[in-house]
Amino acid sequence: MATPALKLSQISIVMLGVKDLPRSVAFYRDTLGMAVQAENPEFAFLSGGGVTLALSLPLAKATGQSAGATEVVFAVEDVTAAYATLRARSVVFTHEPRNVTGTSWAANFNDPDGHRLSIFGPKTK
Repeated sequence: MATPALKLSQISIVMLGVKDLPRSVAFYRDTLGMAVQAENPEFAFLSGGGVTLALSLPLAKATGQSAGATEVVFAVEDVTAAYATLRARSVVFTHEPRNVTGTSWAANFNDPDGHRLSIFGPKTK
């Protein structure tokens, strides 16, 4: 008998292992403008743009940050404006805005723990 299909409705939470929870919370809250929903000594949950981000000290300890490539991509209305705003907040980009689909642009940077992050969307200028 065939196994029933798994019907996923959406990604619920993106979880990242971090080494310094207060530093990471400050980065996602103050630099990226995400709202802290809940926080304890080992976890923090933030939200922004319809995404819940969980930051976890135990995940970093368990994995040692050595396996798996991850990237969190944030949709923005204007890559040029978002890029300028983040640079003004001292974000150092690993890739400047570049055309990735013909109509959409992306720029990459890292959080304090080295997780690869991107802004993605149209470029107006």
